[in-house]
Amino acid sequence: MALGKDYAAQDCSLARALEVVGERWTLLIVRDAFYGVRRFSDFLVHLDIPRAVLSARLQSLVETGLLAKDGHDYVLTEMGKDLWPVVHTLARWAENHLSSEPTRLFVHIACGTPIGPDGTCASCERYVPPEDLEIHAGPGVRRRTDPVSVILRSPHRLLDPIRT
Repeated sequence: MALGKDYAAQDCSLARALEVVGERWTLLIVRDAFYGVRRFSDFLVHLDIPRAVLSARLQSLVETGLLAKDGHDYVLTEMGKDLWPVVHTLARWAENHLSSEPTRLFVHIACGTPIGPDGTCASCERYVPPEDLEIHAGPGVRRRTDPVSVILRSPHRLLDPIRT
């Protein structure tokens, strides 16, 4: 039996979520938006995504309400920011089961402590929202030379826009 094009027949919240974020590039676009990528050209160069695919995905994310268009910038909405635990947990899962070293570390700005896989600060013993996190290059990061990758090698507050 062929796989359907959508999950309309599924009576499941996860299936409804996959309708929005289940496409191959979508969570990577959302991840980059958390990292501070805002411009079409920066998503394009950092993701190595075909231009037409990126255009369609960004349009879909805006229509769904995960991103808002602000001039030339794409900015995460509150709905989009609510995906942070999913993005973070999937990355930690991949580090534990598919690779050996983290590519990104997330540090609680208030105390300088890296957050755990569940998003909590070991020092403060509380969940840390993305607005209070700084991204650092981890030991598993590759030395890509595109402008976004170069900027992301230096500590950077999540959600703060980067400019190439």
